[in-house]
Amino acid sequence: MIFPPQHTEVSKGHGRIETRTIQTSTALNDYLRFPHVGQVFRIKRRVTNLRGEKPREEIAYGLTSLTEERSSSSELLCYNRGHWSIENELHWVRDVPFDEDRSRIRIGNGPQVMASLRNISIGLLRRGGYRHKIAKRLRHCSWNHKKTFRLIGIELR
Repeated sequence: MIFPPQHTEVSKGHGRIETRTIQTSTALNDYLRFPHVGQVFRIKRRVTNLRGEKPREEIAYGLTSLTEERSSSSELLCYNRGHWSIENELHWVRDVPFDEDRSRIRIGNGPQVMASLRNISIGLLRRGGYRHKIAKRLRHCSWNHKKTFRLIGIELR
């Protein structure tokens, strides 16, 4: 069964044009053995450079507990895009400035404790108004102890 595109978005940025099309359906809900399924969806992403060259296409399938009444196809596409903001805002920061992927801490509670400390550091910086350039802010805090203490609410004289 083929469904017509229900919602399409086109965006331009970072030297490319990206077209995202989402198709949603409830037709499979009675056949899926998955608890609380509300809709299934198919997202097709087509990316080209600004001249329309080097096209790349990928298709992702998914399901959600959100029903048609609770979430339209355009909202589902927006939620899907929002998922990547989590990846970009937290995971990338942990992977690159903290170099978490190469961490040698692997046993016991060590990995969880270090992840918690990294998250606290990132959270404090963001709470302090630093939304971008986290690596630069971390370096700044490493040599400016007054600013570091100020982020956690301690004022040094």
